[in-house]
Amino acid sequence: MRTLTLAALLVTSLLGLSQAAAQNKVLAKVNGEAITEADVAMAAEDVATEYPNLPPQGIKDLTLDFLIEMKIVAQKAKAEKIDQTDEFKRRIAYVQQRVMMQQLLMREAKQVASDQALKKYYDEQIGQVKPVEEVRARHILVEGEEDAKKIATRLKGGEDFAKIAKEVSKDPGSGAEGGDLGFFTKDRMVPEFAEAAFAMKPGEVSQPVKSQFGWHVIKLEERRQKPLPTFDQVKDRIAQALAAKAQTDYLQGLRASAKIEKTEEPKKPEEPKKN
Repeated sequence: MRTLTLAALLVTSLLGLSQAAAQNKVLAKVNGEAITEADVAMAAEDVATEYPNLPPQGIKDLTLDFLIEMKIVAQKAKAEKIDQTDEFKRRIAYVQQRVMMQQLLMREAKQVASDQALKKYYDEQIGQVKPVEEVRARHILVEGEEDAKKIATRLKGGEDFAKIAKEVSKDPGSGAEGGDLGFFTKDRMVPEFAEAAFAMKPGEVSQPVKSQFGWHVIKLEERRQKPLPTFDQVKDRIAQALAAKAQTDYLQGLRASAKIEKTEEPKKPEEPKKN
């Protein structure tokens, strides 16, 4: 058992050393200064944002070229003592504080983004959602009432609803699909259409219904409770929402405990002059 434990520790140590070696692998040198795998990995985040469609190897190659050019210019700037100017020191201080702020807020965000916390939030929110009914219907849209009545007569005679919709419906969206509108809730349709559709039973065909778009003949296909989104479908959005709230709360707490003294209050915008 002791031998196995020592072997496991040795393997873990070797893995750690190999990962560290990979990160420290020198990919280029500029006047003797090394650019490592770790340097490229860190800068690649910015490059990937600028070029989202590039493959990983393309991002890596572009990042390395960028770091080479940056190193060349930085070396020249240092030779000209740019790094000793007050402006440079102010910018470095700003960047340093900004990075520290980002890192701290990211840490706070990660603490609330565990799978357990996300699932708990999901269950709480889903439990408060009231069931909503939706229906799936087809319709045939025509301009006049007489045309709609003729279609209703054809349907009573046994003709296929989808076939007639493809032939005569003036709705360019659903006509080609046999009049199929898919599932919808009552609030998504104009009142006259919605009232008629939601008063029907599956399989029923309506009398002609007038709306602002013309005359409709409606066939109800199905009724159901609108499916709720699954945890996996909304997990990322929940994580973003909880992270944003955690960061905002943390920042507000820090502001509340800090002694802040403004030497100049923000100026109020001037009101536009009246003619």
